[in-house]
Amino acid sequence: MENRAILREWFDRVDSQKTGNITAAQLKSAFAVGNLQFSLSVVQQMIRMYDFDSNGTMSFEEFFELNKFLLKVQQAFSSLERGRGFLVPDEAYEALVKIGFSLDSPAFYTVCESFDQTKSGKLRLDDFISLCIFVQSARNLFNSFDTSKQGRVTLDFNQFIYCTSNCRI
Repeated sequence: MENRAILREWFDRVDSQKTGNITAAQLKSAFAVGNLQFSLSVVQQMIRMYDFDSNGTMSFEEFFELNKFLLKVQQAFSSLERGRGFLVPDEAYEALVKIGFSLDSPAFYTVCESFDQTKSGKLRLDDFISLCIFVQSARNLFNSFDTSKQGRVTLDFNQFIYCTSNCRI
């Protein structure tokens, strides 16, 4: 419960206009203070993942759910980065498995390359979080079309990830 109170304080500071909701720009700025650099589109995707009332902003309860996901991602990253501040692709794959994602090699390496901002073969924490946000969002979208819950639509999930990674700007 102490963690929830700390998060509430943090949320209230970010909600500078005291609306009870934070915008993508506010969330992006707050992450930057913590030395996490995300594009506005990634932060908007974070909000869309947990925007249960579809108002385009994030309430505290929605933020609390996003925070649970981000902690899970950060723990997986931290368990493998060995104090270096980055993961190499094989470690990133292992971290994804810890989070609950399973991609085949072509899909994984394509998405991994897509989120390696420096093209160095090393994923920093913000790169890895962005990758996980993308994969979780893709999973959510895929599941919304997979009405028979057989893991197939016109494309299977790995083909979908592979295609969307190649089309990502």
